[in-house]
Amino acid sequence: MSREKSSKVPAAKKAVRSVAAPSFRRERALIKRGVWPVAGCDEAGRGPLAGPVVAAAVILDPKRIPKGIDDSKRLSKDRREELFEEICATALVSVAVAPPSRIDRDNILRASLWALTRAVRALPEAPKHVFVDGRDRLATSCDCEAVIGGDGIVVSIAAASIVAKVSRDRLMGRLALDHPGYGFEQHMGYGVPAHLEALDRLGPTIHHRRFFAPVVASRRKHFGEDDTPQAATQIEMSMLPEETIVAS
Repeated sequence: MSREKSSKVPAAKKAVRSVAAPSFRRERALIKRGVWPVAGCDEAGRGPLAGPVVAAAVILDPKRIPKGIDDSKRLSKDRREELFEEICATALVSVAVAPPSRIDRDNILRASLWALTRAVRALPEAPKHVFVDGRDRLATSCDCEAVIGGDGIVVSIAAASIVAKVSRDRLMGRLALDHPGYGFEQHMGYGVPAHLEALDRLGPTIHHRRFFAPVVASRRKHFGEDDTPQAATQIEMSMLPEETIVAS
């Protein structure tokens, strides 16, 4: 009796998808056309329940681009810190902050675009072209090109993403010293379970974004809908300045 051939088909090997690092290709194309300086800009902090949105703009030196620049989300904290120092030492950099008061007033998208525009305008040298991460172009005096997923494509945007992320993390670390118990230094204001528990237990600070749903619920629990203390309603008096600029 002959053996039956096995009908099983060997399992296909899973394809390994490599993620290419952002490149200087778009900036180089502009340089060849005589367009320079070229800036990349990005922001950090759209999603959190607390803290500011921080935007950064960066003009890299084509001859001194730090190695390893990538989308900040792909990098470890230690590597981001290292690259932050290298970028600030070799490039033109500016940072702008939109505090919770502006987010509450304008909404998160408009506050982010405002901060990005301020960062570009604060650069020590005015760019002739700007790449910005996302779908929305900025109201700049030069050409502005929005690149979806730009922090993983355009190295100038990736550099800005690192500067914005590290700058915001450091600000949240400072806020953690003033408001112990919330864990700002760990979750950076994002709505993780530990933060939601602290928000429910302690109530919102002046650095919480007033109209984000978990903050609304916490404010109602602790202050009542129509009896919010002065510290919680004084949204225009955030301890963070409306604009913080760091340029190098």
